[in-house]
Amino acid sequence: MQTKLNIKKGDRVIVITGKNKGQQGEIIKSLPSAGKVIVAGVNVVRRHTKPSQVNPEGGIKTKELPIHASNVMHIDPKSGKPTKIGYRIENGRKLRFAKKSGELIDRA
Repeated sequence: MQTKLNIKKGDRVIVITGKNKGQQGEIIKSLPSAGKVIVAGVNVVRRHTKPSQVNPEGGIKTKELPIHASNVMHIDPKSGKPTKIGYRIENGRKLRFAKKSGELIDRA
């Protein structure tokens, strides 16, 4: 079952709870079917990989793991603080805006 996410790829978010609380980053990938997002530089893990044909060197690789979408919040473009997202329709287009400042979020 897919869930509606208020955040999209490219949005700047802050982690509001969990072990990465307070960290900020940009959304790299959205996983609506799981209700999760992958944020750059957040929830980074290191994996030891064996040498293979695809990766002949092996070694230690770092990558970001998904975080549940409810644990991140959009950053207000004006104040830089967490904000909820609202929707309004202008000229037949549905636009997202930051509820804290009223600033538009969508890239025009």
